[in-house]
Amino acid sequence: MAVLLKINGKSQAVDAAEGTPLLWVLRDHLGMTGTKFGCGIAQCGACTVHVDGQPIRSCITAHEDVEGTDIVTIEGLSSRQAAVIQAAWEAIDVPQCGYCQSGQIMSAVNLLANNANPSDGDIDDAMSGNICRCASYMRIRQAIKDAAKKL
Repeated sequence: MAVLLKINGKSQAVDAAEGTPLLWVLRDHLGMTGTKFGCGIAQCGACTVHVDGQPIRSCITAHEDVEGTDIVTIEGLSSRQAAVIQAAWEAIDVPQCGYCQSGQIMSAVNLLANNANPSDGDIDDAMSGNICRCASYMRIRQAIKDAAKKL
């Protein structure tokens, strides 16, 4: 049976096996490849999306469990926070390999949407579920601070 998902403001019927993680529905069924697979056990943050405004790990979230919610992926970010964060990311060359960056940006957008002037501790707490294999954590923190100043 098809599940109706509202993704990036658009309702889409998805016919996937029960229990299929949202990550694979996004990537394999809908061709939305901005959300990445990292670990499959909700430890790395590469698969972060927003559900009803909160960051979740799509690799462990069954797609049928988010029916009737508002899902936003990296492709659907359109807030002022998102634009400012993405510009800050580019301005100081945050990504190295770039693989984790969609999850990092999703977490950063949520942080600044809820805390306009985060401390280092606030940033560390909000970003702690996102692992960067290239260890660009200091640049990520700086980009968030730079974005907060512009907002």
